[in-house]
Amino acid sequence: MSKKREIISIAREVIYSKGYQSTSINDILSAANIGKGQFYHYFSSKHDLGLAVVEDLICEWDQELIIDILLTKLEPVTKLIKMLEKILLFHTESDNKSGCPIGNLAIEMSEHDEVFRTKLQYIFNRWISSLEDTLNEMIDIDHLPPDMDTEKNARAIVAMIEGGVLLMKNQKDTQFLTDVLDIIRLQYNAFK
Repeated sequence: MSKKREIISIAREVIYSKGYQSTSINDILSAANIGKGQFYHYFSSKHDLGLAVVEDLICEWDQELIIDILLTKLEPVTKLIKMLEKILLFHTESDNKSGCPIGNLAIEMSEHDEVFRTKLQYIFNRWISSLEDTLNEMIDIDHLPPDMDTEKNARAIVAMIEGGVLLMKNQKDTQFLTDVLDIIRLQYNAFK
């Protein structure tokens, strides 16, 4: 891993646990065990590093959630199930109750920085659109009613998941997210 990539990875973890605005350059320097000269060799500012972290998150989400699950040739119900399992695994595999990394940044930065907001909006829109396509596939195989508004339902699914993650973070209890995912499975008859 390159030094720049290593700094982004470490900064991602620090920002995830502390939030972007509460994270200082000194926090990054300390966590990455580097000096200011090395930091400024790769990044012009904390903002520059923050955007690199956002890009890194977007690439990861795009690959692991969109490309590897929702855009595959799997049966659409299987895609929905795998997406829900992926989300639950992320939040339970390491007792990860710090919330959604992208959702956290969206809540924290959308009102303060238009560049952050539009980058984060892109991945949410891509998720909603890919989920809408999956719901349309479910209609095509008569798994869902033909008159379903798939865009509205895709938006609602993402909102329910992000809301469940937010409550899980606040309550420090993954059951809130588990309950939301169970309701989605039930609503869309998405069981193994």
